[in-house]
Amino acid sequence: MMNVKSFLIAIFSMSCGLASYGQANLLNAKSPKQIGIKSVAQLNSDNDKPIAYGYVHDRDILMSRTTWEIIDLGEKINFPLYFPIDTANVGPERRSLYDVLIKGIKKGKITEVYTDSYFNTKKSYKDIDGSLTQISLTNGGREQLNSLGLDTKFKDLDPDQLTKDQADKLIASGVLNEYIEKNELSSQDVSQYKIKGLWYFDKRQGELKYRLLGICPVTPDVYTMNSENPDFIELFWVFFPDARETLYSAKAFNEKNSSMPVSFDQILNSRRFNSMIYKEENVYGDRDIKDYMKDNAMSQLLESDRIKDKIRSFEQDMWNY
Repeated sequence: MMNVKSFLIAIFSMSCGLASYGQANLLNAKSPKQIGIKSVAQLNSDNDKPIAYGYVHDRDILMSRTTWEIIDLGEKINFPLYFPIDTANVGPERRSLYDVLIKGIKKGKITEVYTDSYFNTKKSYKDIDGSLTQISLTNGGREQLNSLGLDTKFKDLDPDQLTKDQADKLIASGVLNEYIEKNELSSQDVSQYKIKGLWYFDKRQGELKYRLLGICPVTPDVYTMNSENPDFIELFWVFFPDARETLYSAKAFNEKNSSMPVSFDQILNSRRFNSMIYKEENVYGDRDIKDYMKDNAMSQLLESDRIKDKIRSFEQDMWNY
């Protein structure tokens, strides 16, 4: 009897394991191409959309504080936002957060893109594209330019900052392709993300909440990325509510259950990452912590923790008499 019971438990465990690692439509697929493709009935029953934000009236906000934070992609807990950086050996459904944002902007699915965290000046993909790629002539290319007598034809050309059209014209004029050097930003070059959000106390529900407002990839300047001390820049700021549909359709790897990937929208909204506050709104023109805690990394970290505790303590203090 015990042997039969143990056998049934083993079978049940194996079936659960298979189910957890299964893919959509696996049992109904008639060819490998149909694996992972959901039927219309499955899509309708899933209702696979990001959870809508509830309406919050300004009169219901008892306290609010805008903060800016840095997500360091070197920390293990933040790896789902960074990997995969090499997409040659993974399926098309797995991409890094940077790839999802860039492709969403390029295809026009994400339109609310700005130069700063205050969302004042909009940026198009054409504006961003100039910051993604650097094309230049090598020393050999400059010598060939002179030997072909093209130095007068391209006298206004900057050898260190070529456009794609200029590079094509040089190649068409006889300059060898090997003399044109191209540097391009990719997922592996993103070292951090900056985020902007609002902490607020909803007096109707009696709890402290967080609303993510913007996200920004931090990358080395493409013109200094190969130098010993590259300059790091804010590539662009995306107004987060506009990107939610795109980020929800893109999935990150789930270490606990690979058959149930989690979307980037869920990761960011549920704050499944580690970050450090580098600025909060203040009377001094929203100055950074580093502006008044100068040349002391430990003091800056402690100040960041102090701001976090101050915000979190507000909810606790509401229930103390």
